[in-house]
Amino acid sequence: MEASDNHAKAAADRQWDLMRASFDGDWQGTTTWYGRNGDGMNMKQGTVNPEASLYAIRFSDAHTGEWHGTGLRFAPGGERRFPLYRHNYNLSHNCWHFPQTAGQSSLQMAGSVARAGHEVNFFSGRSRSMLVALYQQQPDGQMLLDSIAATPFRCQRTSPDPERTQFQSLEAVLETVIGWQGVESVIRPGFSSGIAMSEQRLAPFCSEWFIKNEVNGLFADNLICSLPEILPKHSFGLHFGCILDRQNFVHLTMEFDANHNLLAWIERRYQPTMHG
Repeated sequence: MEASDNHAKAAADRQWDLMRASFDGDWQGTTTWYGRNGDGMNMKQGTVNPEASLYAIRFSDAHTGEWHGTGLRFAPGGERRFPLYRHNYNLSHNCWHFPQTAGQSSLQMAGSVARAGHEVNFFSGRSRSMLVALYQQQPDGQMLLDSIAATPFRCQRTSPDPERTQFQSLEAVLETVIGWQGVESVIRPGFSSGIAMSEQRLAPFCSEWFIKNEVNGLFADNLICSLPEILPKHSFGLHFGCILDRQNFVHLTMEFDANHNLLAWIERRYQPTMHG
């Protein structure tokens, strides 16, 4: 029992340390929201927030910090602030952190859940490329994709990273990374998991591994996604990705079982050549 507790504490500390390393910064960016029209999800024309959001995430020491957001869409007055403490961080297990990919997720997407959502952040230098996907329960009980948001954050504490050269289509992104080699890391919900890394090379990337669902799109910062419009009655995956530069592509998958419980976050990082 003691060994199990020590392992869980070490995994929790690891997640806190990864969160600090990634999120510490003053992140500014303008969010574009994509919603539904009479034909389903409108992925061609989004609504841009009237003002940029700023997330000031700071730490006074190794155990204490503060999250302060302004220009927020859903917060009263557009602002929210709360403290961050190592000892009680992520007790709900909704947050997850790889070294350069992180976010928060609904662990259950069915039953009494009225709405569910996922936030994915891809970090590179002082850039933070964020996608948010929100699902809403319908009167018949089905979970319907309601909106997607994309934000190209840049840290304002130093000279901001430049804008990326934007791909013009999802197909162009996938064609660029076809054949790239990759490595895989996995996190499962709960502090007992930690990050499991596979040292074996993945098979070369092919677009069929990413395009798994009906709603597929390309957004600012070369963010991409493949999401089910209506959650199926069997196991499924939510797919998010970002081509960070001409040498790095990240594919983040969230796997759910047939009861819509989250099983794992899987990060696959691809490069034209791996390990030299």
